Amino acid sequence: MPLFLILFLAAFLIIPPAQAEGDLAIRAKELTLQLGSEDSDYYMSTKEFSLETGQAYELEISSFGFKEYVFSAPDFFRNIWVRKIEVEDVEISAPVITEIGLEDEGEVELIFVPIRTGRYEFRMLGLESRGMVGVITVE
Repeated sequence: MPLFLILFLAAFLIIPPAQAEGDLAIRAKELTLQLGSEDSDYYMSTKEFSLETGQAYELEISSFGFKEYVFSAPDFFRNIWVRKIEVEDVEISAPVITEIGLEDEGEVELIFVPIRTGRYEFRMLGLESRGMVGVITVE
């Protein structure tokens, strides 16, 4: 048997292949992020998300419409596979997004799969000083 084949088999048996934590065969896990409330224009329902690679998620971002909210998470968006974005009855298929803006009352759903582990910051552009920042951790 050739030496390279023996080394390849030895490495394969010693080092298990990397596997994603999630299971795409099951339904997407639902996440919600509510922006603004009756008490505060600067309310964010969730400031920390913990996700797994390979798991499908459906993030629903909703706004009460008190402010224009622009959800920005460029590093996170570069490290996910975007399946689709839904706004009311419209589905948008986009391989890459940079931010999601809500100018009025309404909601948007982002269906995605994280593909790389890491700690990613997100923020509402222009409202960071009001505490509208958070973290997404992908394991």
